[in-house]
Amino acid sequence: MQAFDTELRDRIIKLVKGILEQNSLAADITPQAKLVDAGLTSMDMVNLMLGVEAEFDFTIPQSEITPENFQSVETLQRMVATQLQLATAA
Repeated sequence: MQAFDTELRDRIIKLVKGILEQNSLAADITPQAKLVDAGLTSMDMVNLMLGVEAEFDFTIPQSEITPENFQSVETLQRMVATQLQLATAA
């Protein structure tokens, strides 16, 4: 499970860094770092949401599109892991 978690986190960090680079921003993204503090705007959050959906091939349920879930890589990773588990279980 550990390797899966690390891979998931690395993929999410890569998405976040890609969006920051589009804005000519560079930030050291740690799992706990607040994404708004790194420089992500609300528009970037929408792009991040779409990026996550494309990267992991699922649609984020409306109920999961919350500021809490998009607070950091860590919170995003938890939400993605839960959604992937639900998809696998279905």
